Amino acid sequence: MSKFAIPALAALGLIAASAQSQAESRQPVGLGWHLSREGEMAKLAYGLANSDQLALMIMCRPGQAHAVVYGDMAPASRRLTPVSANNAIDPLSGGLVQESRIRLDDPALRRLAREGKMPVVSDAGRSELRAVGQDRRAVAGFMSYCSGGRA
Repeated sequence: MSKFAIPALAALGLIAASAQSQAESRQPVGLGWHLSREGEMAKLAYGLANSDQLALMIMCRPGQAHAVVYGDMAPASRRLTPVSANNAIDPLSGGLVQESRIRLDDPALRRLAREGKMPVVSDAGRSELRAVGQDRRAVAGFMSYCSGGRA
């Protein structure tokens, strides 16, 4: 074999292995759940770590029954309530900020905390976001903090 064929075959093998592990986990590489706090507000975001590239953000204050949901995706819940009074412009996309409210005891959020899976909807249709490993700890910390547990 030529000296170029061996590295090319190795690269193809790595790509195939990466695609297989990505398909098994069903979570795109680099995307995940991230927990942060800003004052009393807790933020659980799904997107790229340490960036403004987020598909979904859920924010709460301890002891409140509802959380605020922002993003291009939203939990697939009949109890999700759009907030129509918000006409703010998203500085990243230039479009309107999509804001909704959801109860913290909503089945979609409870399933995320319990099973690490949350059904979501977006312009592209229905899908599911998953939380694995560290993501599960971020989700648990968010839910505990919001319910007043201050995790």
